[in-house]
Amino acid sequence: MWEFGRTLKMAAAAVILAGAWMIPAASADDKSIVLGKADPIVVGSLQSMTGGTSTFGQSSDKGIRLAAEERDKKGGVLGRAVEISTADTESSADKTPLAVLKLIEQDHVVAVLGEVASARSIAAAPSCQKARIPMLSPASTNPKVTKLGSYIFRSCFVDDFQGVAIAKFTANDLKLKRAALLTDIRNDYSTGLTKVLEGEFPKLGGEIVARESYQQDDTSFKTQLTNIKNAKPDIVFLPGYYTEIALIVKQARELGITCPFIGGDGWDSDVTLKNGGAAVEGCYFTNHYYSGDPDPTVQAFVKRFKEKYKEEPDAMAVLAYDAANILFDAIDRAKTTDGPKLREALAETKDFPGVTGKITIGKDRNAVKPAVVLEIKNGKYNMVKRIEP
Repeated sequence: MWEFGRTLKMAAAAVILAGAWMIPAASADDKSIVLGKADPIVVGSLQSMTGGTSTFGQSSDKGIRLAAEERDKKGGVLGRAVEISTADTESSADKTPLAVLKLIEQDHVVAVLGEVASARSIAAAPSCQKARIPMLSPASTNPKVTKLGSYIFRSCFVDDFQGVAIAKFTANDLKLKRAALLTDIRNDYSTGLTKVLEGEFPKLGGEIVARESYQQDDTSFKTQLTNIKNAKPDIVFLPGYYTEIALIVKQARELGITCPFIGGDGWDSDVTLKNGGAAVEGCYFTNHYYSGDPDPTVQAFVKRFKEKYKEEPDAMAVLAYDAANILFDAIDRAKTTDGPKLREALAETKDFPGVTGKITIGKDRNAVKPAVVLEIKNGKYNMVKRIEP
C-alpha cells in the first residue's frame, strides 16, 4: 500500500514538471487539494461495482450520478460542475483500502460517498480519516463505522435502531415469541444486527430458541436449518445479505420449515424475489424506503430514476441519492471544499428533506431517520409499517 501511494505521488510530480497541469500549493497542515474556479468538484463514489454484492454498488452509483446530473442542471455546487469518480471495491473488504486510496491520492476527491457494506466502510474509514477527507456512507448500518473517526459519517439509520425495530415488530405486531437466529459470522452487518436482536427480543418477552451460523458464499445450509427446525421456532431472524437469503429460505421450505423469516435492509434486491420465488412469500424485512409509497417526493424520484435507468430504484439507489444531495448541501453551506470545514458542515446537517424522509446528522455522526417494514406478498414488496426514530 505504501508503494502504491509513493508511485502515485512520483507520477503526479512528473506531470507537474512537464507543465501539463498546475495545482496551487497547499499549506503543510492542509491535505485538501485547492482547485481552480473553473475546475469541477470531484466526489468519490466507493462502490461494489463487481463481485458478490454488485447490485448494491451499481444501484448506489446510479443514485449518486443522478443527483450530480440534477445538481449540474441547477448550476452545480458553488457554481462548479460535479464530477463523480467511481472506485470498485469488488465486494471485498480486503480490496477496499486500495480502492479508496485511488480516490484520495489519484482522483483528489473532496469527499467519499460509500461504501454500502459495513465491513467495507470499516476498511475505508482509516484512509479518509488520515487524509481529512469526509466519508459519508449511504447504507452502512453497523455502529462501528462512525466510531472510526471524526470525518466518518452515515446518512442511514444504525443497527441499534433497525435491530430494535425488527424485534419490536416481531413481538408486538406479529405476536411471535419463539425465534431462531441464523447469522453470517464473517459479516459485520449480520453480527451487529444479531447482537441487537439477542439483547432486545428477550426484553419484549421473546425467546431465542436456536442460534446457528453460516458464511458468505456457503451453498448448503441444511445442517443449520435442521437444528432450527428441531427447535420449533415461530420465526427465524435472518440478518444477512440478499446473496444468500433466497437459497437459505428455499432450503428451509424443502425441510418443512413453514414459519416466516425476517431480516434487515440487506435483503433489498430483486435477487431476493427472483431467486426466492414462492419460498420467500410471507417473509419480512426492515428497509429505508418503499418505492410504492404514495408520498409525492418518493414518486417523483422513482419517476426520474426510471426515466434515466429504465429500472425500479431499490433502497441503495435512493439512499445514495440522498447522501449525494446531503453532501452537496454541506458544500454549499461550508462555501468551500476544504476538508475540515466540510466536515463541520456535514455534522451540522439538520432536517434535510431527503427522499427517504427528513435526515438529521446526530450524535457520533449518525443519521436520525425513519424505517419501514416490508412484507413479500404476491411476488412484490409491500409496506406494512413505518417506524419513526
